[in-house]
Amino acid sequence: KESKETKAPSRRSTRISSKSQPEAKETPKPKRAPSTKKRAVEDGSEGAKATKKVCSKLRTLLGFFFAVKADPAEAGPALGSFLPEITLKSNKEVDVEVALLAKEKGVVLFLVPKADTPGCTNQACGFRDIYAEFTSAEYDVYCVSADPPAAQSKWQEKKSLPYSLLSDPERKLISALGANDKGKTKRSHFVFAKAEEDAEGKGKLVDKHIGVKPVDSPKIALEFIQS
Repeated sequence: KESKETKAPSRRSTRISSKSQPEAKETPKPKRAPSTKKRAVEDGSEGAKATKKVCSKLRTLLGFFFAVKADPAEAGPALGSFLPEITLKSNKEVDVEVALLAKEKGVVLFLVPKADTPGCTNQACGFRDIYAEFTSAEYDVYCVSADPPAAQSKWQEKKSLPYSLLSDPERKLISALGANDKGKTKRSHFVFAKAEEDAEGKGKLVDKHIGVKPVDSPKIALEFIQS
């Protein structure tokens, strides 16, 4: 007789299966290099910053350079220069040789933008009020503007100006003295010493102020002469 008993299935050891299997190490994924487009943007950004910084420094340097060049003390003829050889009409319609103005005395030339205007009148009257002190120091005074002689004569009479005025409509003298600014006259004054014996009657520039204030101009010129 066949035995009706059935054999129990053999048990496999669970020790082996229960043992923890070593975890598979994940291979680190290589970092992706930034895309060419992103690199280009970043490089462009850095380049733009550097360029901006350089441009800023350059602007600063150029601003300083032009500020120095535009310094009124450096504009116009150098000290020691002679009066330019130019002939102008006086307010009396008489020809005046500018180069020979300092043949007998020293000369102060003060330049105004336009006759009979507030600032110019302040400057002109300032020289009028202390004119006697200039003459006592052996200096003549002349006012120079681009106005026609008729306008200058009218202004002279109106304000009782004791000195002569020189008409420079073509701005020859104004330009030679460095006071012409795109067709406008820079308020200024120039002091020329009496000509030396070997200078053929030409006086030398000994002081100048370009861009001076109306009320200051007469005082500064006189103080220099008296110093």
